[in-house]
Amino acid sequence: MIVKCQKSMNDEEKGARFLKLIDDQNNIQWKIVAKLTSLISSKWNSEELKNELKILIENHSEITKELNNLDDKVGIL
Repeated sequence: MIVKCQKSMNDEEKGARFLKLIDDQNNIQWKIVAKLTSLISSKWNSEELKNELKILIENHSEITKELNNLDDKVGIL
């Protein structure tokens, strides 16, 4: 689905998508740091924080895959 979307984007849209992904990735990274800090403070005992961290890491991985796909398939970078 990502590839289909990229094929129909013009260069301006591709650039905007790239910048949005980078911004989203940066925001998630800060959230991961905050969750890790909280988890350490809880002495690694909070299942809720562990689950939230897992979701953030999954989201980060998806964004990274899309960024890599933009780089490989579109040559945006």
